[in-house]
Amino acid sequence: MDTKFDELLDFPCEFGFRIMGDATDQLPVSVEVVLEELVPNAYKRLPGVRTSSSGKYHSISYSLTVTSKEHIESLYKALSNIDIVRYVL
Repeated sequence: MDTKFDELLDFPCEFGFRIMGDATDQLPVSVEVVLEELVPNAYKRLPGVRTSSSGKYHSISYSLTVTSKEHIESLYKALSNIDIVRYVL
């Protein structure tokens, strides 16, 4: 992944992620397992779950502390590898 996060951000900093995936109760559980591994105790789930118009997908948002460009990229990869996740923004 070739991003320019290191040119745009001063680390460590707060960074937001929106995860969209299948509309199951398992979505936040699966996401938080990954976050706990990569940013233990340095993330916060933002209130609310958005449901798609079809009802098939949920969107949840998190704010977390990241330490480097590589940290952000590893989070994108790990979150994208969750089976029920469709998009990570």
